[in-house]
Amino acid sequence: MAYAPSAPELPESFGQQLDEEARYTYAYPYTSSGQPTNQLGSSSGMFPPETRPDIVRSFESAGGNRTGFLDESELRHALSFSGYEGISNRTIRFLLFIYKTPGESLLQLGPGEYAELRNSLAQWRAMFDRYDRDRSGKMNALELRDAFYHLGYMLPTSVLQLIILSQFDDGTGNTVDLCFDRFLECGMIVKSLTEKFKEKDPGYTGYATLSYDDFMSMVIPFIASYD
Repeated sequence: MAYAPSAPELPESFGQQLDEEARYTYAYPYTSSGQPTNQLGSSSGMFPPETRPDIVRSFESAGGNRTGFLDESELRHALSFSGYEGISNRTIRFLLFIYKTPGESLLQLGPGEYAELRNSLAQWRAMFDRYDRDRSGKMNALELRDAFYHLGYMLPTSVLQLIILSQFDDGTGNTVDLCFDRFLECGMIVKSLTEKFKEKDPGYTGYATLSYDDFMSMVIPFIASYD
């Protein structure tokens, strides 16, 4: 079964080439043609040739032209300059973690990583707007479920309930809807963990055997506090 659109690709450090054998469709995204997504992102110290001028301008306006990188405050400025105002500090740090150069200890983005992030944000924004059917600027639990379904993530009810409890409870027992940055973070976590799981499930059976170290290394980065 095909689902469209598929979730935006993650950076190369989270990507995994897919072979052409039969696949377990329960949680792996497919493109509109019915083929699994298999394009990897790329990082570079320079902007890719096809980078839009507005992306370059926002990078330079935030100070990236001085050091060649954007740190947390500079990334927040660059995204605000680009129309992504109000993204929380937590989500900014999460994006830095996801998109930084693999192996880099500092949370900062170069031109290639920033261009990749901006392209991904545009896709996530379009998805948010598509499934925010009541045009409230927020996403309720039903809309989130439908978004995951149409992205190709057939999450079990138990997993979806955990997501809803963790994302839609304000800590006082009251239900809140998701604004764009929380939807972005939630979607990226589901996609990232799915990609990591696929690395341990080469046969695409929906099952994997993990060592304790592998499990902790897989999960801890996504449950760490970025507040």
